[in-house]
Amino acid sequence: MSDETGTRSDYDIHKVLSALPHRYPLLLVDRVRSLELGERIHAVKAVTFNEDFFQGHFPGAPIMPGVLQVEAMAQAAAILGIETLELAGSGKLVYFMGIDNAKFRAPVTPGCLLDLEVEFLQKRSRVYKFKGRASVEGKTTSEAEFTAMIADPPST
Repeated sequence: MSDETGTRSDYDIHKVLSALPHRYPLLLVDRVRSLELGERIHAVKAVTFNEDFFQGHFPGAPIMPGVLQVEAMAQAAAILGIETLELAGSGKLVYFMGIDNAKFRAPVTPGCLLDLEVEFLQKRSRVYKFKGRASVEGKTTSEAEFTAMIADPPST
């Protein structure tokens, strides 16, 4: 759904898959609650005990790795960028370029709904800077600023 302000809401997994090239086991966005074109996105990752990383991180005390929380924020940012630039289905990829000011505040465990809130900080040609925050039930679990660029996939 979209309104006249460019706000879209409720992207299900099929719409997420059309915007991102990621697939299981590295797809870390399950739904988009809202997306304001050119501004921000609120996406969700349902964290389940079936995730591959819980086998080793940590047996008996499963915790989602912080780096995967940042990756989930980056995937939400990729959806924001692709949708803002109307590039879904174009084959363009969003490449991670850098991570700054990452902070890990609280553990994420199986059964959580991880809220991913990302906003544009800076837009320059094909390079974009974002600020992201991951949270569970309003409590921040991680936050970071990161840079990405949109480009063609490598030729094979």
